[in-house]
Amino acid sequence: MLKNVVTIVLEEVHPFELGVACEVFGLDRSEEGLPVYDFAIAGAAPGPHRTHAGFTVDVPHGPERLAEADLVIATATDIRDEYPPRIIEALRAAAERGARVLSICSGAFLLGAAGLLDGRRSSTHWRHAAELARRFPLTSVEPDVLYVDEDPVITSAGTAAGIDACLHLVRKLQGAEVARGIARRMVVAPHREGGQAQFVARPLPQEGGDSLAGLLDWMRHHLDQELTVEQLAARVHMAPRTFARRFQQETGTTPHRWLTGQRLLFAQRLLEGTTEPVDVIAARCGFGNAATLRHHFGRWLGTTPQAYRRCFAGT
Repeated sequence: MLKNVVTIVLEEVHPFELGVACEVFGLDRSEEGLPVYDFAIAGAAPGPHRTHAGFTVDVPHGPERLAEADLVIATATDIRDEYPPRIIEALRAAAERGARVLSICSGAFLLGAAGLLDGRRSSTHWRHAAELARRFPLTSVEPDVLYVDEDPVITSAGTAAGIDACLHLVRKLQGAEVARGIARRMVVAPHREGGQAQFVARPLPQEGGDSLAGLLDWMRHHLDQELTVEQLAARVHMAPRTFARRFQQETGTTPHRWLTGQRLLFAQRLLEGTTEPVDVIAARCGFGNAATLRHHFGRWLGTTPQAYRRCFAGT
C-alpha cells in the first residue's frame, strides 16, 4: 500500500530535496486518473524550520505523525553528530510496523542513526559516501549508484536521484503507468535504473555524429531484436571497446543493463495494458521466452510477470 506519506525535515532543511518529496507525493493529480496521497511534513516539533537557502518552512506536525505513514521520507539536511531522539524513535517504530522508509541524499545519515541501514546496502551523495561508511560500518555503502532498494529501506544519492528513487517506489507499488503519469507531469525521465552511475562524463549528449542519442532511440524501437555490442558498435562506426566506453560515458551504465531495463519497462507496459500471453510479451520485448522474462522480472523487480499483471492490469 502507498497512500499515507510523511516527509521528515530537520534544520537546516535543503529545499530542493524537500521539494522532490512534495512534487512526487504532495500534488493532487486526480484529474489525470493518478492517485492522491495523504501527504504531510513532520519535524522534531511543529513550527518554522530554517533552510540553508535563508528562508523558513512551516512544519505543521511533530514525530507522532509518522505513526500513520505507509512511507516515511528522510530528506537532506546538514549532517550532525546527534539526531532528535523523538524522531529516531518514531522512525524505528514506523519501520517496525511495516512502513517503507526512503532517504534522499544526506537523509541516509538519519536512517543510519536509527539503525535502519545495519546489514543493508545503502547509498548517498557521492561526496558523503565515505563518511556514511565510516559512521555506520554495518552498512555496505555503494558510492556510485543512483539509489539502492533494500526493501523496506530505500536510499538514494543527491538531488535528482531522489526523484528517481521516489518514482521507482511508485512504479514498484502502483505500476509503471502511474509512475509515467507522475513523471510526465514533472517533465522528467520516467525511469532511471538504480545501478546507473550518479554522474556521467557527458551529462548532456553532444549534437551531431558524436552523440549516441540517435542510436538509443533506434534501440528503443528495436527491443525485440538481438542487439549485441558488436552490432550496435557497427551502426555508429566504432570499435566495440570504444563503443562500450562511449556508452558508459553517455548513459552511466552498460549496453546490456540499459537494454534489459528498457525491455523490462516495455514488458511492464504490455502487462498493464494488454491481455497478450506472457510468451508473446517476452518475444516482443526481446527476452525470447517467458522463462527469461520471469528471470529478469524476479531479479530486477522482485516479482513475476503474472503477479505484476494481477496487481496493475488496467491501472
